Amino acid sequence: MKRMMLLAAVLVVASACTSKDDLKKMIKENPEIITEAIEANPNKFIDALNNAVKAAQEGEGKRREEEEKKALEESFNKPLQAEIRSDESFRGNKDAPITLIEYSDFECPFCSRGYGTVMELMKKYEGKIRFVYKHLPLSFHPQAMPAAQYYEAIRLQSPEKAWEFHDAIYKNQRALQNGESFLKAEAKKLKVDMAKLEKDAKSEAVQKRIDADMAEAAKFGFQGTPGFLLNGVPVKGAYPTSHFDGLIEELKKRGKINI
Repeated sequence: MKRMMLLAAVLVVASACTSKDDLKKMIKENPEIITEAIEANPNKFIDALNNAVKAAQEGEGKRREEEEKKALEESFNKPLQAEIRSDESFRGNKDAPITLIEYSDFECPFCSRGYGTVMELMKKYEGKIRFVYKHLPLSFHPQAMPAAQYYEAIRLQSPEKAWEFHDAIYKNQRALQNGESFLKAEAKKLKVDMAKLEKDAKSEAVQKRIDADMAEAAKFGFQGTPGFLLNGVPVKGAYPTSHFDGLIEELKKRGKINI
């Protein structure tokens, strides 16, 4: 009887011109009102909870979609400006109208997928695209930093051989688990000066270059890998070739590139 009276009191408070605090206080002092209502109607409660979760997820999804659209629009109007260094190594036509920059981790499986996408784009837009590889070795990939150091050390001897080294790792990424023995073996195949390579790999100059790439990636909001800039438009993740095609078409439509 007491519980019936309490429930009736809650309904009166809820339907009257009273504050939420009064209702909250009553429920706090008599939580059995809620628990008994749930126990009496468990299916209705579960349905209501599921509907609330679904509505919240849809609302969050729409909010995130709107934010992404807004950010994409801003990036078309104000593209992100990455540093192109005087000694930058390009794959493709260095004067091409399309510039694709990747911030990558040699040990990341998604970057291996990204590698395939990059190669498809280089073939599809041959002569019209240039590719720059930058480093974002993640802390939980122990071989990512050593691989980046080897790549940069080889690049100091030969940019062409550095690209060969880059390709060899992504084509046989699982072998990277063998650590430096794998890196040395791949470097030896390129017939580079191994003594110079090992010295340069640990040098301050190489580490500063990698650190600069990582700082730039952080500035652009890239926390995971791979991250791309397509003429300054950011792409976060290993998206398929078609996604980049769409961005290129949009850049053409807006008069940002002429190919």
